[in-house]
Amino acid sequence: MDWGTELWDQFEVLERHTQWGLDLLDRYVKFVKERTEVEQAYAKQLRSLVKKYLPKRPAKDDPESKFSQQQSFVQLLQEVNDFAGQRELVAENLSVQVCLELAKYSQEMKQERKMHFQEGRRAQQQLESGFKQLENSKRKFERDCREAEKAAQTAERLDQDINATKADVEKAKQQAHLRSHMAEESKNEYAAQLQRFNRDQAHFYFSQMPQIFDKLQDMDERRATHLGAGYGLLSEAELQVVPIIAKCLEGMKVAAEAVDAKKDSQVLIELHKSGFARPGDVEFEDFSQPMNRVPSDSSLGTPSDGRPELRGSSRSRAKRWPFGKKNKTVVTEDFSHLPPEQQRKRLQQQLEERNRELQKEIDQREALKKMKDVYEKTPQMGDPASLEPRITETLNNIERLKLEVQKYEAWLAEAESRVLSNRGDTLGRHTRPPDPPASAPPDSSSSNNGSQDNKESSEEPPAEEGQDAPIYTEFDEDFEEEPASPIGHCVAIYHFEGSSEGTISMAEGEDLSLMEEDKGDGWTRVRRKQGGEGYVPTSYLRVTLN
Repeated sequence: MDWGTELWDQFEVLERHTQWGLDLLDRYVKFVKERTEVEQAYAKQLRSLVKKYLPKRPAKDDPESKFSQQQSFVQLLQEVNDFAGQRELVAENLSVQVCLELAKYSQEMKQERKMHFQEGRRAQQQLESGFKQLENSKRKFERDCREAEKAAQTAERLDQDINATKADVEKAKQQAHLRSHMAEESKNEYAAQLQRFNRDQAHFYFSQMPQIFDKLQDMDERRATHLGAGYGLLSEAELQVVPIIAKCLEGMKVAAEAVDAKKDSQVLIELHKSGFARPGDVEFEDFSQPMNRVPSDSSLGTPSDGRPELRGSSRSRAKRWPFGKKNKTVVTEDFSHLPPEQQRKRLQQQLEERNRELQKEIDQREALKKMKDVYEKTPQMGDPASLEPRITETLNNIERLKLEVQKYEAWLAEAESRVLSNRGDTLGRHTRPPDPPASAPPDSSSSNNGSQDNKESSEEPPAEEGQDAPIYTEFDEDFEEEPASPIGHCVAIYHFEGSSEGTISMAEGEDLSLMEEDKGDGWTRVRRKQGGEGYVPTSYLRVTLN
């Protein structure tokens, strides 16, 4: 069924219907445009909300970032930020694929519709013009017939009148003949005009207008199909981001499950454990006896200079640790302003950083030496003398870092001795295992675990004997550390002979368990299947994480 056959006489209906279809298309475009504005505003508000609640300080400077609660909250905010990005993507896709495309298509449809209806109106005007010409010829034919009949009656009346002259009779007969001839010509013209109009009318109703209506039908059906596809784009834009949004929601769930209250409690201990020994009992001071009293070292209120307090000193402004307010302290390089335990940890961190920097400089020096050897053997590749400034600079950096390492090792040993002295007899009941080695395995055999990375050559002075033994060796037998589970597996690409302390040998192609990733120093801790655990060069491995 088509419009040209079934709706041949519904020109105005088709005009209204096609206009309604274009209006609907424009309404949908406007709806999608406002929808994109809603999505953009929603995404913008989400991003502003995330920015408002994200930590202002970097994670390395923010102690709160070590708590799983804070880490989960930050991860949650990041997932919300990613979710906002997906809403922006939905808005962008709708704007480009729906608003712009359908708006352009709507303009094309309006131009096509206008052209078809203009063609139909011209055809109507031509038919109406032909009908007017037909009516004019018909009226002329009717008028000429009446005039011819009247002239014939007048000639007949004069012919029968005995008083009429012969001239009058002849004149009347000529007039009647003339009128009859004119009526005959009008008749022929009317007949020709009628035949022409009927032909044009048949062409109008059976050919010309049906073709125009069929074109309008095709245009409207294409518009409806395009609009339906536009409806589908609305859901398709959402479906495209569903996998990413699902990952964001899954990330939020993982962040929620990552909150570990026990771990956070332990982190709080690690962050703020002072290492001080608990104060002893406050001794009774008898003010009824007028005599000098020997101050007690265990008394919180006893001045550090050993002078006895005067009467009424309980109302003095002397601050009693740990209940008094803390004075502002001056930050020192050896962190002596911190409690013993915190000082030890900060010194340990600084020592690890210096060892990493030292190892980096040593590697760079070795690389420069190899490059110099290549230049000496192959002069066309470069001038060996050009590397001397860099080698000298690297050597200076190595010497400087060695001195800093020795300095921090001495401070660390002193801090650890303070920790041990404060612990006293309670160390035997210590439940935490000793800290793992802080730095990567050395290049040469050494028993000094505090300065492994700086043992670069045999020319270096040996470490002090007091630093060779681990600090907590005497307490190791009180507890055992549970073996860690592998975090992945790896395959040895090359053979490696672990001759240094802390390293382990491996054969080419051997499968190993990954126990600890490379911390940036070029070494990875692995475990062999037949037993044994140690460090091997990261560049010798092909690693796969679980």
